[in-house]
Amino acid sequence: MKAFVYQGPGLKALEERPKPQLQAPGDAIVKMRKSTICGTDLHILKGDVATCAPGRILGHEGVGVIDSVGAGVSAFKPGDHVLISCISSCGKCDYCRRGMYSHCASGGWILGNTIDGTQAEYVRTPHADTSLYPIPAGADEEALVMLSDILPTGFECGVLSGKVAPGSSVAIVGAGPIGLAALLTAQLYSPAAIIMLDLDENRLAVARQFGATHAINSADGKAAEAVMALTGGRGVDTAIEAVGVPATFLLCQELVAPGGVIANIGVHGKMVDLHLEKLWSMNITITTRLVDTVSTPMLLKTVQAKKIDAGRLITHHFKLEQILEAYDTFARAADTKALKVIIDF
Repeated sequence: MKAFVYQGPGLKALEERPKPQLQAPGDAIVKMRKSTICGTDLHILKGDVATCAPGRILGHEGVGVIDSVGAGVSAFKPGDHVLISCISSCGKCDYCRRGMYSHCASGGWILGNTIDGTQAEYVRTPHADTSLYPIPAGADEEALVMLSDILPTGFECGVLSGKVAPGSSVAIVGAGPIGLAALLTAQLYSPAAIIMLDLDENRLAVARQFGATHAINSADGKAAEAVMALTGGRGVDTAIEAVGVPATFLLCQELVAPGGVIANIGVHGKMVDLHLEKLWSMNITITTRLVDTVSTPMLLKTVQAKKIDAGRLITHHFKLEQILEAYDTFARAADTKALKVIIDF
């Protein structure tokens, strides 16, 4: 089968690999239909994710059709259409029982990280019964790809951790796909203001279309002043960091109001300064989180009911044979205006 392989920092290729085989009773082999590229995949290619070794097939998102199942799988059978969660969950360990599937003792974020992932014609998915979701007949499979990772990540790590509430004020630093996912799901809680900040005018324009009440270009270094002007000098109740670089986390520290929350989503590869000399007395909360996908069933119903149009995040389509071009397009989003790209099999 064809598979996209991480070969080391800055190195990648589309290779021929053997079709994966069942290794445990709870496994399923899924024939992929659609996948996508995540910003985390770009972090891996830069060498920022030490757990992902060269030779790994990348990808942790997608939809497909069950090819075969292990003897222990009871919820799925060959031919079933399924959504693949980016998080594999045994459902039995202490962390899973606490709803922290991202820290599952035998799962968590393993696809495309510590085991081969979804950017291949076939993928082995451990803990199939608790890590796959049935796709209803007639569903928009492209839109559902957004439910593998990006929508639950924006919702859980940004909106829920950030305690977005009716009438509150929210600043989302980073109008890329994950920031836009936070924007879409934040609107479920009717905040009074959602302020998007980014360096890219195209993405800010998209954010306005997606429901942002204000959009600020932070290139001039005066973003904090602009947010304070919008909030009467108070700051925002929730500041969501959706990039993963020191400058954006520092900006969140400038934006948050007393009693507010800084909710980090971004994948950080470098140290960031924490200005406790300013924040120590402000009663703020700082949250970090890897998505647990506990919200996926709810979001699946919400997308199916057309309360969230997840397909709006998709801008480009490629075949698996074009995945190198897809990565280039996704990595140069400022030039290509890419948000999420779909890889068709």
